[in-house]
Amino acid sequence: MNTPEDIRTAFQVRRESGLRAREAAEAIGVSEGAAMAAHVNASQGPLSAMPLRPDWLELLQSLEVCGPLMALTRNDSVVHEKTGVYQKLSASGHVGLALGEAIDLRLFFNQWHAGLAVTERPKSHSGPVQPSLQFYDRHGTAVHKIFVREQTDVAAWQQVIARFAEADRAVEFQPPAAAKNPVPAPAVDTAAFLSAWGAMTDTHQFFPLLRQFGLERQQGFRLVEGRYTHRVEKAAVRELLVEAAFDGTPIMVFVGSPGCIQIHTGAVRRVEPMEVQGNTWLNVLDPGFNLHLREDLIHSVWVVEKPTSDGVVTSVEAFDARGELMAMFFGARKPGQAELAAWRHIVAHLQASSQATELA
Repeated sequence: MNTPEDIRTAFQVRRESGLRAREAAEAIGVSEGAAMAAHVNASQGPLSAMPLRPDWLELLQSLEVCGPLMALTRNDSVVHEKTGVYQKLSASGHVGLALGEAIDLRLFFNQWHAGLAVTERPKSHSGPVQPSLQFYDRHGTAVHKIFVREQTDVAAWQQVIARFAEADRAVEFQPPAAAKNPVPAPAVDTAAFLSAWGAMTDTHQFFPLLRQFGLERQQGFRLVEGRYTHRVEKAAVRELLVEAAFDGTPIMVFVGSPGCIQIHTGAVRRVEPMEVQGNTWLNVLDPGFNLHLREDLIHSVWVVEKPTSDGVVTSVEAFDARGELMAMFFGARKPGQAELAAWRHIVAHLQASSQATELA
């Protein structure tokens, strides 16, 4: 792939075969960001892109007047889609928040390298054009995307694009980072780690705790296994979604990219597993919220208990074979509230099911 034209041609062939943009780019050996950047100033073809001025917070704040938009954040194995209005945007340094009623984001702007306004036309040219804003890290991995919906004020959207467009801005990416080898767990005073874990008063103290002891997430889980963490079956993610849908228990679903964590809070209703080309997708297909999780890529699932001033807060966390966090699930709650009894009931079922499987 030597020229932008080569990339555009090869990318479009893969797109027309049915691949999503990320997979189409991977199939031709470039990052998704590089594939999109090849369409800057492309006057012909079904896809075009316009570079954006990198004032990320101001840009996101400007979207409120557009009305409902679809926010999409994904990693290698999970796609999280949420429709709502971008509201209550703020930042402190490189860390931003979106605290709207539906769009709930944690933003890490130091990972945001490039933004593009993308317009894609359907292959048949008879369907609607799909406009979006797409943001990438320095390696061309998507950190967040925003799509126009039927209810969007398109005129306001176009005004935002015109305000932040910067046609002569160069969009370049670095080669992908080399895959990391697993880091051996450091020698840790387990008793001290257990004591520090038990002394937490807020879930946000968990990341500093791991940094203090030089641990990655699952290394920490293993050190306190049986006391604060418990392994459950890979099927636990499906079980918790199905049970939450059946009982109407509101939950929180966290999915992260390198530069964004996107959160759904509320009930889930339509849970549908699906086999596609040998891959097992676990889907939530609700108005305003879609989740697409590669269930066949789940390698381990943990129940994790964190002490807080409001009582114990319990999460269910799924990891892939490389140890990457796929998604986290909590019972719906706000600071100052105790954890839902219905959520604890679901988690107890997961643990009981796993114990029964071990004894079988």
